[in-house]
Amino acid sequence: MNDQDIKVIIIAGPTASGKSTLAVAMAREFDGEIINADSMQVYRYMDIGTAKPSLNERKGIVHHLIDVADPDDEFNASRYRELTIPIIRKISGEMKKCFVVGGTGLYIKTLLGGLMECPPSDSALRNELINECRANGSPFLHRRLRMLDNESADRIHPNDKIRIIRALEIIALTGRPYSSIIMEHGFNERPFHALKICINMDRDLLYDRINNRSEHMMKAGLIDETEALLERGYSPELRSMKSLGYRHVISYLKKEWNLEEMIFHLKQDTRRYAKRQLTWFRADAEVIWVKPDDVDFIRTKISEFIG
Repeated sequence: MNDQDIKVIIIAGPTASGKSTLAVAMAREFDGEIINADSMQVYRYMDIGTAKPSLNERKGIVHHLIDVADPDDEFNASRYRELTIPIIRKISGEMKKCFVVGGTGLYIKTLLGGLMECPPSDSALRNELINECRANGSPFLHRRLRMLDNESADRIHPNDKIRIIRALEIIALTGRPYSSIIMEHGFNERPFHALKICINMDRDLLYDRINNRSEHMMKAGLIDETEALLERGYSPELRSMKSLGYRHVISYLKKEWNLEEMIFHLKQDTRRYAKRQLTWFRADAEVIWVKPDDVDFIRTKISEFIG
């Protein structure tokens, strides 16, 4: 089967919107398998904080790209695409339907649109930026990014130091705004046919679900899970350990926040993350927006797509 003949069903949306439950139901109905598109669920030992679906929640549906990297492994959009394309070919070759499910928009965009040609990292420059970030904080570098590339600054959160540093690095190495490089690339390789479904729901309901999930994570043992990661030797400075949930618990363990403050910030930061996810997906004109309970409509769209 040629790649151009392969059809991929994307089920995306913000955190806590019910993507996994919907995807499992559709995969069961259409004889499919699921490929994870959540940048944190690729990591072993990080289950509670990533809201990784349990074996029971997967209901016998094969899930790919869960628990494929250690927390200190380098894992990015390029690596994701490299691993995902052969899996898509295998699933399609077995005449099953392929569902790519998650909320990491960059992974989905890179998978379907290709990789940008960017200069390799310059260690001296990167270390200089890292040291500046440590000394002055990521909002300091974000202000510099805004002066150099307002569009990229709009898309990157002031606390996302990894993406801020990479954007500044690319600007310094190319002499061009990072956003112009993205626009030039266009992400339009289109190796597969894709149906893009994105879950949207009433904001208050989504925020309630996020708040409830945060409470559930605490009860399920997020603090213990984070302590176990630290005991395994995983540094708090790792990208994976600076993700939602884990960085909050680490601040609590350092006594920077009490328990109540930690939960408050976890809920707040997760709501802000969901908002950024929705902003990302709204920029894609190909997305079909659905309510999580619009099962008949979703089923119809998938049936029409797969023929």
